[in-house]
Amino acid sequence: CPVLFARGGCGTFLRAALGDLAVTPDALADLHAAVFRVPRPWSAAEFAAFLNDGVSFLLVEAGGVLLGRAVAGEAELLTLAVAPDRQRSGIGGRLVAAFLAEARARGAVQAFLEVAADNAAAIGLYRRAGFAEVGRRRGYYAGANGARIDALVFAQGL
Repeated sequence: CPVLFARGGCGTFLRAALGDLAVTPDALADLHAAVFRVPRPWSAAEFAAFLNDGVSFLLVEAGGVLLGRAVAGEAELLTLAVAPDRQRSGIGGRLVAAFLAEARARGAVQAFLEVAADNAAAIGLYRRAGFAEVGRRRGYYAGANGARIDALVFAQGL
């Protein structure tokens, strides 16, 4: 099932609907563009490719989405986006909890993610969810005016 709803249920990204957000690659790209500058927002084609790769899954709650994948005992939180007007309402935390549960259900024993070092809100969310920093990728993201931003690598045993 490529699309899982955080409160239960399954659908396909082409026919699922989520409140005011139709869950299509175009809608996902639009939400991503509303949330991200660094790292750069993903395109509809990139979302479609992940959703068709057989190992990625999308978790959905009104106002937010989380894309993850699980392969060979490891899970990766690829991206989490919550609409700007719905941030700090608990959606992100519920989606991360659903990601951890889905990763376990898919046989993962370790979960990973990368986050921009200057994204304090996301870092706090991931720490509250039990992730710990395990590494740093210096200059990983391209910021405004050519500035380079480190990526922090976080992990959690499942």
